[in-house]
Amino acid sequence: MKLLRQFLIVLIVCFTGEVLSKVVHIPLPGSIIGMILLFICLISGIIKLEMIAEISKFLLDHLAFFFIPAGVGLLAYVGILKKNLLPILVICFITTFLVMIVTGWTVQLIKQQLNNKKRSID
Repeated sequence: MKLLRQFLIVLIVCFTGEVLSKVVHIPLPGSIIGMILLFICLISGIIKLEMIAEISKFLLDHLAFFFIPAGVGLLAYVGILKKNLLPILVICFITTFLVMIVTGWTVQLIKQQLNNKKRSID
């Protein structure tokens, strides 16, 4: 029953994001709005981490399972994928390296700020 309650909390937040997306016409997908709402609720304490911890761990442990429908859906577009294989691969490689570079810079920046705070406290 505990997992069901936790799943219901996550589902309500996701549903709220979908409704806001449709009603307010925000140019973001409802799932993204739902994640932002969940983040705000967690930061503000409206939703405690303990309230969704177990279902979150379960969903993250089984995350790969949720990519199966998208992978199967790609089979319907094999012809388009074959025609555009080279541009798709180039884009994938370039964006992968960009993400790695930006992530590295971000980690360095955060480490630098934490070291500066630590030095100012000492």
